[in-house]
Amino acid sequence: MVLLAMVYCLQRRSARKKYPMEEENESLLFDLPTLKAATNKFSEDNKLGKGGFGEVYKGILPNGQEIAVKMLSKNSTQGAEEFTNEVKILAKLQHRNLVRLFGYCLDGNEKILVYEYVPNKNPEKQRTLDWSRRYKIIGGIARGILYLHEDSRLRIIHRDLKASNILLDEDMNPKISDFGMARIFSSEQTQENTFKIAGTYGYMPPEYAMQGHFSLKSDVYSFGILLLEILSGKKNSSFCTSDPSENLLSHAWKHWKGGTSLELLDPTIRDSYSRIEVNKCIHIALLCVQENPAQRPTMDSIILMLNSNSVTLSSPQRPAFFLRSGTEQNVLELELDQSKGKSILLSVNEASITEVYPR
Repeated sequence: MVLLAMVYCLQRRSARKKYPMEEENESLLFDLPTLKAATNKFSEDNKLGKGGFGEVYKGILPNGQEIAVKMLSKNSTQGAEEFTNEVKILAKLQHRNLVRLFGYCLDGNEKILVYEYVPNKNPEKQRTLDWSRRYKIIGGIARGILYLHEDSRLRIIHRDLKASNILLDEDMNPKISDFGMARIFSSEQTQENTFKIAGTYGYMPPEYAMQGHFSLKSDVYSFGILLLEILSGKKNSSFCTSDPSENLLSHAWKHWKGGTSLELLDPTIRDSYSRIEVNKCIHIALLCVQENPAQRPTMDSIILMLNSNSVTLSSPQRPAFFLRSGTEQNVLELELDQSKGKSILLSVNEASITEVYPR
């Protein structure tokens, strides 16, 4: 009897080591037939879009709850680690400015995440975003990032903050989504290095793209680019002017130095905006994209700047324009370490490019 009990305990321990995610998150588990029924068998009519790791569908559960179902691509092993990573992270995060994870499904080769459904990811709704709504969205994104960096149970660097990963609910509250590339830090850790670099063109800071160095200030840099996009109504990935060498960042810096910052503002809201708030946001954005990470503000100081008109902002230096715009390639490859043949892949559209590697 004692021997049988010992064998049983060893088997249980082995199972826990092999499938830790399933045991830890058993209450989040969905079965595949339920998700097929909710999405009408993952029909094209229910498809919301396609991201770096697979396709996303809208679904309705039997209780009437609307969901977004993210199905990892079965044709590639890429993304399996990101899937596990996202489940573990999102299951422990709760904030009004983060997309809520309802559960997941593992069935054979199927790996699926189930989120709350966030309705307003439609670019055509931009015309409804007046300045007050945009300022509210900016503040919400900042609070969501601060929660990840300082206020959650974990210290998390998102590493893939971009416009397509910011969703809006029915009240136009922003929600940060897609944690497949996120990294968890210890409470005292603030930076790390990697030889495997992946991300989206134009949102990565130079120290990460060129040296593999990422930190809390990496997300701050991405937030600065997002801020410029919200202000201008233009996508960084498709920005173009009469000067083919100019990108959104260099365009913003040119207007800042020339004293014409308000020319950066989206023409659709130039009749109704707060001059003080717009100039402050442009100033904050340029501080966020400084070449030296130490010169970038922290997220708590950014929120203080946004909420107060009495805080004195330092003068930004010229940002590093380390990538040119206007390329016809879908993927750019830059040498990270020529002696070792290391390289990085950057997406020039809004799809994340990732390389799976052991932690």
